[in-house]
Amino acid sequence: MAETHVLFVEDDDVIREATTLALERDGFVVTAMPDGLSGLESFRADRPDIALLDVMVPGMDGVSLCRRIRDESTVPVIMLSARADSIDVVLGLEAGADDYVTKPFDGSVLVARIRAVLRRFGHAGGPRNGGSGDEDDSGERGVLAFGDLEVDTEGMEVRKAGAAVALTPTEMRLLLEFSSAPGTVLSRDRLLERVWDYDWGGDTRVVDVHVQRLRTKIGQDRIETVRGFGYKLKA
Repeated sequence: MAETHVLFVEDDDVIREATTLALERDGFVVTAMPDGLSGLESFRADRPDIALLDVMVPGMDGVSLCRRIRDESTVPVIMLSARADSIDVVLGLEAGADDYVTKPFDGSVLVARIRAVLRRFGHAGGPRNGGSGDEDDSGERGVLAFGDLEVDTEGMEVRKAGAAVALTPTEMRLLLEFSSAPGTVLSRDRLLERVWDYDWGGDTRVVDVHVQRLRTKIGQDRIETVRGFGYKLKA
């Protein structure tokens, strides 16, 4: 099995060195950079499998670096933030990050979150309801149609009014979860478990920001908020 290459951008020397050693002990190959500009150069040169970005780094902050990476790639990104209640968490998610971890963190927790992200990126997966994927009116195998929105559950492609829609793997998994149960209200906790692979609960802001990002791409009215319960895809 190929080794997983991690780009780690952190300006604190102690945290950078300790985290690098912890990740290497778990079998990861780590490239550690002290600032955003060198992190971007390393990303472009090495094309890592995942990026860990501290929010507050010099040269180019982690949120800006995340945006630059997302402009060029769908590689998974985890943001590292010193405060769980910081607006930086939301800004990072809005910039395209797939998850975040609050500092200080336990090395085993960080490794578990990295592996969870990599698992869902490794296999976006089709609908989880066990259906055959032939439910659409067009009869095209694996394509689900919701108005002008078409979701190809086998080719992992989405089209709106015939035009291709570019989604990150996390956004695709979220849409597949909605598509597997159109018209059904899905709670934030269920989405965290099924899309983010959290079996212990988590911060529902991750869900809310990704739903909003998905709405901007497939249509603001396609996913409905059911206050107090969750979200549902309009059939």
